[in-house]
Amino acid sequence: MIKVDSMVLKNNLTKITYITLLTILFLYILNFVTDKNEALANVENKQIVEVFKSPSCGCCNGYVLFLEKENFKVKQTDLESIHTIKQKYAIPLEMQSCHTTIIDKYFIEGHVPLEAINKLLKERPDIDGLALPGMPIGTPGMPGVKEEPYVIYQLVDGNFSVFMTI
Repeated sequence: MIKVDSMVLKNNLTKITYITLLTILFLYILNFVTDKNEALANVENKQIVEVFKSPSCGCCNGYVLFLEKENFKVKQTDLESIHTIKQKYAIPLEMQSCHTTIIDKYFIEGHVPLEAINKLLKERPDIDGLALPGMPIGTPGMPGVKEEPYVIYQLVDGNFSVFMTI
């Protein structure tokens, strides 16, 4: 029969408990830092964006407030004819929404959520921009609660394909 010293066993259990607690704490901190990383990137960079919109569009103003809340520095440009900016960037009619945002070399058409914008800025794909056609309920700047997945499209030379679904 193996004789185990109770003091040695107690010390080993204490070490295991201590290591386990440290591991849990480390993982918690790592998760916290990772979750905040996207928002912090905008704070640190003070990413400048320009939103082209109609002067009377209420949901466009809501989207501007959303971007500012996410720490983007927003320049608003009111246009009498919003179609000129859409023509400039060759945004097809079926991909259009009520406003167009320019971030770096990309356009963002419509009420695109932060998750898609951050993915775009992180991956920097060789595309012209992103679009969330129409004005889906529950998107940034729009009232209501999300009712269905949002399909975000990527556009290249007027052609489009799915970028991501949120």
